[in-house]
Amino acid sequence: MDIVHGGRAPVDALAIALSAAARGGGTAVGRAERKDGGVALSGPRERGAVRADLEQVFRATYPRVVAVAARVLGSRHEAEDVAQEVFLTFGHSSVPAGQAMGWLSVAAAHTALNHLRSGRRRAVREEAVGDGGAVAPDVADAVVTLDERRRVRAALARLPRRQAVALVLRHSGLSYAEVAAALELSPGSVGTTVRRAESALREELNRHASSD
Repeated sequence: MDIVHGGRAPVDALAIALSAAARGGGTAVGRAERKDGGVALSGPRERGAVRADLEQVFRATYPRVVAVAARVLGSRHEAEDVAQEVFLTFGHSSVPAGQAMGWLSVAAAHTALNHLRSGRRRAVREEAVGDGGAVAPDVADAVVTLDERRRVRAALARLPRRQAVALVLRHSGLSYAEVAAALELSPGSVGTTVRRAESALREELNRHASSD
């Protein structure tokens, strides 16, 4: 799976998130604030109350949150949409500031997987290359690579949620300790969980490759 690295938090996205949160806007992430796949997500604050540290947390964690979502979706634009959903929900949550990074990473993975599984994906726009002549080898390679990435994401969406989230977090750059804290696992079990998820992913890929 390919990583799309998040850059500096854009000011316009921050403004949207903060203004929407101030209006008390809710998102699909709010519906995921429950025991989901063994991950405890904290409940919302009193309606209309926006946490004072939202902007600070947003600026500190936005690149990581986008990177996690992009790992699942393969699109920075879609990942930024997911990040906005997650931060709006975080703004009305009572998640301790010290747990913000882990909570946001898990929420981003869950939300991105929800988008992936429900088919709420933007259509891929493929532009014609060249003047209608033979397709250049590098373009053909790019098409093959794109197809492989789609297969991986489809297989990821079929994994058990806990395995998928652990795999996404680890491959998004979180350390074993960070994954353990985010998923409430013992540090020693993270490696086993990730290896099992990788094995399950390979099995899914092989199963569907043989049926094609």
